[in-house]
Amino acid sequence: MAPFSLPLYVAIGLLMVDSIIELSFVSSMVAWLHRRAGGSFEIAYNGSTYSLHGKPENELADQGHTSNGAAGTAFVLIGMGGILILWMRSRPNMWQKGFVKVLYHFWLVMTVLSALLTLSALIFTFIITSNHAGQTIDQSVASQLDNHPYPNYVAYPLDSWTPENWFNAVLNLDLVHDSDRSAIDLRVHIMRGWRYNLIPMFIIGLAVAALAFWDAFNRRKAARSGRGNSELAMKQGGSM
Repeated sequence: MAPFSLPLYVAIGLLMVDSIIELSFVSSMVAWLHRRAGGSFEIAYNGSTYSLHGKPENELADQGHTSNGAAGTAFVLIGMGGILILWMRSRPNMWQKGFVKVLYHFWLVMTVLSALLTLSALIFTFIITSNHAGQTIDQSVASQLDNHPYPNYVAYPLDSWTPENWFNAVLNLDLVHDSDRSAIDLRVHIMRGWRYNLIPMFIIGLAVAALAFWDAFNRRKAARSGRGNSELAMKQGGSM
C-alpha cells in the first residue's frame, strides 16, 4: 500500500461528511422558503400592521444552486465514486481491465474540477451576499402592497435579494409575532452556516485532490520500481 493511501481515505470521508452538512443546510433553507416563507409575516408600522410576503419579487437563487451542485458533486462523484474506484483499483484482477483505469483517471481529474467548482461557489456566494449587504426594506412601499396569502400575494418589488440578505432586512422590522422572529433568526444562522461551510469544503476537497494525485504518483513509482527489480532479477538469473 502506498504511504498516502490512508490519509486519502480519511480526507474522502471528511469531504463526504462536510458535503452532507452543506447539502443539509441548503435543503433546509429551500424547504423552509417553500413552506413557511411562502406565506407572509405581520409587521407593525405606524400604529397598525401590514402583511409582508415572505419572499421578495426579485429573489437571487443561483448561489444556492451552485453550492448545492458543488456539494452533490463532492459527495456522490468524489466521495462515493472515489471509494468504489479505489476499491476496484485495489483488486489486481479488476485493475487489469481497461475501463477501470479509465474511470480511475477520470476520477483523478474530477477531484480537481470538484474543488474548483466549490471554490467558484464560495467566491460567488460571498460576492453576491456582500454586494447586497445593508439593503433595507422601504416600509412606505411594503405597507401599501395589497398582500394576500399564496398564491394571491404581492411580493416586495424593490431591489434584488439573496435569502440571507432579505431575512436580515426582515429582522430589522417590527415583527408582530415573536415566533416569526425566532424562526427567521434560526434560518439566517443556517444560511450563514451554508455560506461559511463552503470554506472547509473547498480546503478538504483540495486536500483530496492533492492526496489523490500524490497517491497515484507513489503507486506508479512503486510499480515501475517493481518492474525494474523483476527485470534485473531476470537478467541476473539468465547470466548465471
